[in-house]
Amino acid sequence: MPAITRDSLMSLEQYARERPAFRARVLAHKQNRSLALGDHLTLIFEDELTIRYQIQEMLRIEKIFEEDGINGELDAYNPLVPDGSNFKATLLIEYPDIEERRRMLARLKGIEDRIWVRVENCEPVWAIADEDLERENEEKTSAVHFLRFELTSEMKSRLRQGAALAVGADHENYVAEVPAVPENLRQSLLMDLN
Repeated sequence: MPAITRDSLMSLEQYARERPAFRARVLAHKQNRSLALGDHLTLIFEDELTIRYQIQEMLRIEKIFEEDGINGELDAYNPLVPDGSNFKATLLIEYPDIEERRRMLARLKGIEDRIWVRVENCEPVWAIADEDLERENEEKTSAVHFLRFELTSEMKSRLRQGAALAVGADHENYVAEVPAVPENLRQSLLMDLN
């Protein structure tokens, strides 16, 4: 059963009315699901609420109200909702200066495969990146990637028992580590494992 169904979405009219409050709720929720990894990478850990917001926004922006279009958005976005055994995240590569961004996206090719999470006393879990489509070409990587981290039963159990969660990047041109994610993020991620 997909995480988000057609019947669970708001109509365009209903979403127009409820959007300000819903948007505020999602932005507050994302504060507990975002992690800076060094100065130039941000991970936004996705869940049902963040992806529901993305779908509603796409339907609104594109003015999609026909069944086929709505189903297309559901098919595109539902795979980004964690399924109980994984974390899913959007990786943003952020360089405000356009020229520096262009240069760094060329230097950071492959970084999407060099992001990891590690439950205390366990081996790191490397990201499975961009399962929907390739976001890198011969010249550069994309500034946005979608990552999945598959956890074992032991890792999930350790996290539930209070184990720390570390996150890092290990690329020849970018190394960063958060040895223990903030407790608010750790608690929020525990909800993805239900």
